[in-house]
Amino acid sequence: MENDERARGDQRSTRNSGPAVVGRETETADIVRRAGAGRSHSDVLIVTGDPGAGKSTLLGLAADRARGSGGRVLRTVGSESETHLGFAGLHQMLRPVLSEAEGLPSRQRSALRAVLGIEECGETPDAMLVGLAVLTLLSDLAETAPLLVVVDDAQWIDRGSLDVLAFVARRMDSEPVTLLIGVRATDALPGFDKGYERIELGPLDAGAANRLLDQQPTPPTGRTRVRILEEAAGNPLALVELAHATAIRHPEGSGVEGPLPVTDRLERIFAGQAADLPEPTRRILLLLAAADAADARAAAVGLPEADDEAWVPADRAGLVRQDGSGISFRHPLVRSAVYQAASFEERRRAHLALAELLREEPDRRAWHLAAATIRPDQDVSAALQQTADRARRRGGFAAAAAAQERAAELSPRREDRARLLTEAAATAVFTGQLGWVEHLAAAVLECTGDQALLDRAALATGQLMSLGPRHTAAFALLIRVADEAADARSPLLLDALAAAAVVRYYSGDESQHRQIQGLLPRVPDHAAGAALHAWVLAVSDPSSAGAFLAPALPGLIAEAKGDAGRLTALAIVAWLLDQTTLAARTFDEAFDQWQARGPLPDGLGSAAGWTRLEQGRWAQARSVAADIAAMASSAGLDHAEACAHTLDATVLALLGEPADARRRAEQALTLVDPLESKSVAVFARRALGLAAVAEGDYDTAYTQFRSAFTDEGDPVHYHVSYTLLAELAAAAVRRGRREDAAELLERSARRLGTGMSARLTALLGRGRALVAEPEHAEPYFRAALADDAGEQWPFERAQTRLDYGEWLRRRRRIAEARPLLTTALDTFQRLGARPWVERAKAELRAAGIEAADSVVPGAFTELSPQQQQIVQLAARGLTNREIGEKLFLSPRTVGSHLYRVFPKLGITARSQLRDVAG
Repeated sequence: MENDERARGDQRSTRNSGPAVVGRETETADIVRRAGAGRSHSDVLIVTGDPGAGKSTLLGLAADRARGSGGRVLRTVGSESETHLGFAGLHQMLRPVLSEAEGLPSRQRSALRAVLGIEECGETPDAMLVGLAVLTLLSDLAETAPLLVVVDDAQWIDRGSLDVLAFVARRMDSEPVTLLIGVRATDALPGFDKGYERIELGPLDAGAANRLLDQQPTPPTGRTRVRILEEAAGNPLALVELAHATAIRHPEGSGVEGPLPVTDRLERIFAGQAADLPEPTRRILLLLAAADAADARAAAVGLPEADDEAWVPADRAGLVRQDGSGISFRHPLVRSAVYQAASFEERRRAHLALAELLREEPDRRAWHLAAATIRPDQDVSAALQQTADRARRRGGFAAAAAAQERAAELSPRREDRARLLTEAAATAVFTGQLGWVEHLAAAVLECTGDQALLDRAALATGQLMSLGPRHTAAFALLIRVADEAADARSPLLLDALAAAAVVRYYSGDESQHRQIQGLLPRVPDHAAGAALHAWVLAVSDPSSAGAFLAPALPGLIAEAKGDAGRLTALAIVAWLLDQTTLAARTFDEAFDQWQARGPLPDGLGSAAGWTRLEQGRWAQARSVAADIAAMASSAGLDHAEACAHTLDATVLALLGEPADARRRAEQALTLVDPLESKSVAVFARRALGLAAVAEGDYDTAYTQFRSAFTDEGDPVHYHVSYTLLAELAAAAVRRGRREDAAELLERSARRLGTGMSARLTALLGRGRALVAEPEHAEPYFRAALADDAGEQWPFERAQTRLDYGEWLRRRRRIAEARPLLTTALDTFQRLGARPWVERAKAELRAAGIEAADSVVPGAFTELSPQQQQIVQLAARGLTNREIGEKLFLSPRTVGSHLYRVFPKLGITARSQLRDVAG
């Protein structure tokens, strides 16, 4: 008797440990190695596979190995019912270490506590600040021992938590932190879809499948074994469960008639096992199945019969297991099977019981009440609206939109349903999920004829659509909204035109400009809309708007003080009007106080990067490009990603990395239709032309620059094309196309008129000097350098000085040439523009000066963009923690970068950084 009981216990132990890791030896070794203690750098690994492939088992082994080696482990497991609960996954992961978060800087600590619902906050926490708080906390935890973060069933982790994890993954360089993520093979994982190593757990081969069956308590034989192998198709969980099911139902291994359940029918097996359990056990199992992971403890103790004895039959059946955190299902399919096998009334009672148990947690309670409700219910709808408000204040936009959508479904009044669906559509814009926004807008249309609500929903769709490649459709939708808003005298008119202007900029379509102009006079004149009105004018036609907008900009910016959204819009206006210094200052002010409105780049978000590029802050420009590309890629916003790639391609070309520049530019062109996205097309051609110049290939350079204008000489894009004028002239002269370039320059000058910016005046002056007959060039060179405002654009200024110095040297005016060439060389060296450095050195040698190598600046430019930023901030006296706050890095990562760059820069002390960074 005792031996029989021990045998049954051994059998339960074998089954409850999950499928044995058979046929996964290579994957197990790799994952366990990464989880071992002693790592000195960060690592991200994504484990994918079908349900039952063994992902959870391998992640569990990794966690055991990490603990056994002296490391720390944080773990979070996604569940379907938690998907819409904002930051639930993050809360589950950090709950064991929340006390250690008290040591975070105050702003980070407050932001983290706010999104986790621990404390209220007046404003939406900055998403970047929340990510930095988690990054800093993980870095601090890893100070004493390597840290393993395990994310299982990531396809069900809520979007807010997933965005934070993606932020951390991109920035945890040099941290002894390993991030292991398990996700179903067919599920997208925003933020982790590119750039990370993956291990895919495919079906087991025949040998491994047979070995796994041999390890079962009752190994199947004969025809039953053959059929199990065939129908399990190499899925480990299916092999184990089919073997178990046939052993129970057909202990002799024969007489199995009819089809065996295959992988997608495994839920029936689990449900069948649960059906034979005692009533108290089935009740608490259903309660556990209806609960979120965070509710499991409440579920386990929530009913009188939920004592240890009630769980024993479920344990014997292999449905649950007990670990340090309590009782949980052995596999998500068990939970799903138990829940789906229950009647609706049984599920409803379970959710109502949980709602009663969770009265102190209003968000979880609201969702359980919603799950128990099928008819309209004003009280439940109101509870969900409050949940949405709390989620939005915490920056959980996906959770907020989901709650608003469900609140609409449960609202008894049709007009309230329409309003809530409209609000959900506006909120869902910040998730980047265009399909969801379109679905919500369609639901509004089915629900109401209220034109104001229909227009708001359509505006939300158009705003998000404008960040993708469908510009013609986006503009048509936005201009329709604007037209209807104008007829209704609605304030929505200006919002619609502002979004339409972004599409006009991207597309470069002249007919779109005419439509915007036709509606602008119908915009009501009120002070609150002044910044947005300036935006529409500048974005849709900067050359015409500059003369009267530029003087008004400082006043508009002063009035917008404290409003990060308006400041950002006005910074973009300043960039478009070539007020680069003002734009940079305004961007910096806006970003210092930015309160997150979602994980998406704004329309024309790359303007911040272009501003930094034009100022010579190339490392920062690349950082902006990298952030926008990562966010846009995770949200599936191809156009925004393409804009970021063109920015990065341009910097790479200027740094003298033509192959990388071409790759980025070509990547941008594959993401868009060049006919619908003329801005991207011209920016990309500019980068490709500069890459050719870096290689001395002026034929290719001329072809690329000339493509920014039509055969007749008109700009392909009304704003971007003019920035190529001087480069086009320089390449044309070397290719023998001087007359064509001269004609194009004059045609452009006539189109731009007398109100052109100082920057365009300087570019046009340089271009005219290059194409002029040598004896007539000097006045144009002097005009290009006459305005001190040109110092805002150091690279372009240095190019003009180099060209002028070359002209003077060839006219044998060596003494006048040398200062110009020396100043140009200094600028190129400071920026790290290697091809132009070499050309300036060659000119100086021809002028009788052997330019000494500038070792320190040269070494500085060899650093990565992020390292350059760290060095520059450290040179200003900022601490590692302060630098981390600004660059959204952990203090440890900052320190690690500085440790590595000191030898490269030839310095030994932090005080020497000022000399290196200039």
